[in-house]
Amino acid sequence: MDAWQEGGPGQTPLPYPFYVDIVTKRYFDGVDNKRLDQVLDCFTPDAVLTEVTSNTVHEGREAIRAMFVKLFADFSQIWHGNFVHTADPATNAICSQFTVLITPNGGAQLRYENCNRFYLKDRLFHRVYVYMSGDNLLKKGEA
Repeated sequence: MDAWQEGGPGQTPLPYPFYVDIVTKRYFDGVDNKRLDQVLDCFTPDAVLTEVTSNTVHEGREAIRAMFVKLFADFSQIWHGNFVHTADPATNAICSQFTVLITPNGGAQLRYENCNRFYLKDRLFHRVYVYMSGDNLLKKGEA
């Protein structure tokens, strides 16, 4: 597929459970347990993750890695749950709404209600859009 585009034609649909599995059992499980390799294994090398609320863009797996290194260092506990998923296999996409409970080092727990839109290419996240209900927690890290 030479001209890949988000939700564009020529997508190869995957079984609906695949989308829920990569989001919850692979990606967010890795985030919640601070397993960086597990998280990065969900992304294509040239993936782009955008925190839309603040227009913070992380281009490429290395920039995404640096973002997660910072996130994991800045927060002692992270939990994602109460998921509501809508997958669209025809466009290789899934939209996930969820609760985030996250505790800054030495601070009080924060609660967010977020929504992510994931577009897949070759069974991995290629474009991810994060909509946060509060301040951006996905700041750029040192690459």
